[in-house]
Amino acid sequence: NCAANTAFANRQVITHQIREAFAMVFGRSAEALGMELVYDVAHNIAKVERYPEGDLVVHRKGATRAFGPGSPELPEAFRQTGQPVISGGSMETGSYLLVGKDRAVRDTLGSTMHGAGRTMSRAQAKRTIRGAELQQQMKQRGILVKAVSMSGLAEEAGLAYKNISEVVESVDRAGITKKVAELRPIGNIKG
Repeated sequence: NCAANTAFANRQVITHQIREAFAMVFGRSAEALGMELVYDVAHNIAKVERYPEGDLVVHRKGATRAFGPGSPELPEAFRQTGQPVISGGSMETGSYLLVGKDRAVRDTLGSTMHGAGRTMSRAQAKRTIRGAELQQQMKQRGILVKAVSMSGLAEEAGLAYKNISEVVESVDRAGITKKVAELRPIGNIKG
């Protein structure tokens, strides 16, 4: 619980700092800019959850929850639609907003992937990809990126990840989640 609580607090601090930065740049409050949190859920965590078989400890590594409509585990706001799932691709390819479907609880204990997954290790990506070149290529495609280091940027290159569209398509076809929206990157900050 301590690690999960620390991660939650960290996400709250980051959200606050992002809202303050936008307010400073645009001269309007985060509320006036419509900067509302869509959903906050942890991945890579173990939780006690109730299933027809009884209470189970479900450990999701490389996965996140995807409960379908009607699940009593969901906040009231999402009981009719299913649990929001924010599934990250890479800083180049974008991400997806999905919702959990009933089949996820039956087939995967309410779990789905939380991202594309890596095709190469961080070390391999740093050996293979040049961060400065990547930054320039992204700029030419209209994606701005700020990074503490170019090697850190190389670790997160699109080539280091699976094709998010194919991964999302597979869980959509399997009936685990349903696609709601594709999110395309316009800016990235890598710390």
